[in-house]
Amino acid sequence: MSTQKKKMENSRKVWMIMAVAAIVIVVVYGCIFYLRSYYHASQKALDAMRCVPNGTVTEEKDYYVFQGTEPADRGIIFYPGAKVEETAYAPLMENLMQAGYTVYLMRMPFHLAIFDVNAADQVIEQQKDIHEWYMMGHSLGGAMAASYTAKHSDQITGLVLLGAYSTADLSQKDVEVLSIYGSQDGVLNRKKYEAEKKNLPSDFTEYVIEGGNHAGYGNYGKQKGDGEAEIPKKEQQQEVVDQVIVMWGES
Repeated sequence: MSTQKKKMENSRKVWMIMAVAAIVIVVVYGCIFYLRSYYHASQKALDAMRCVPNGTVTEEKDYYVFQGTEPADRGIIFYPGAKVEETAYAPLMENLMQAGYTVYLMRMPFHLAIFDVNAADQVIEQQKDIHEWYMMGHSLGGAMAASYTAKHSDQITGLVLLGAYSTADLSQKDVEVLSIYGSQDGVLNRKKYEAEKKNLPSDFTEYVIEGGNHAGYGNYGKQKGDGEAEIPKKEQQQEVVDQVIVMWGES
């Protein structure tokens, strides 16, 4: 091969390496940007973290504990929605606590529950005073809570899905399931939701919040692709608590 051809060949290799490197850099930075961008908790949610009537909020390494002044032996473990700051759900957690439950709000890696499906393990192992456990999750967090429940149905009494569906098979599990979604939810894939009902126990309970949307369970502003809510967030969150009480009562 002539010297000129060798130079051309080497030049092509250099350009190929540079092109591949550029693509890798773009992909890496794109992933970093995606993982670091998320919906932030509103000031109202942050205020709810600081001031809880008749209770306290304790921050642990990987979760927050909402605990009433009266000891409760029933606990709810909550998995947040994808790319949502966990503290955005503080008002809902507080309302559940006021209903007599100790509530554990999980902090997920990169705000994505898919990276720590078994996050509930540490809570159940550490909190020996809780004798009855419930899983609850919003959107992707709901799907991951369902997945956890399917594998630990001997430990979980009930599951609450908020704008979510289960891809894990719970149809033969001895778990009570409450599925809630808002009539104005523009994020939940309704066709997928209907198709995946086969994974739930035949006696599961479904409740539609009239006027509620996808983002109404938390306080983090508008969510891309969501419908316009026709009721306040406070009302939507209270309806969730009311349905939990209908299913399992107050402590």
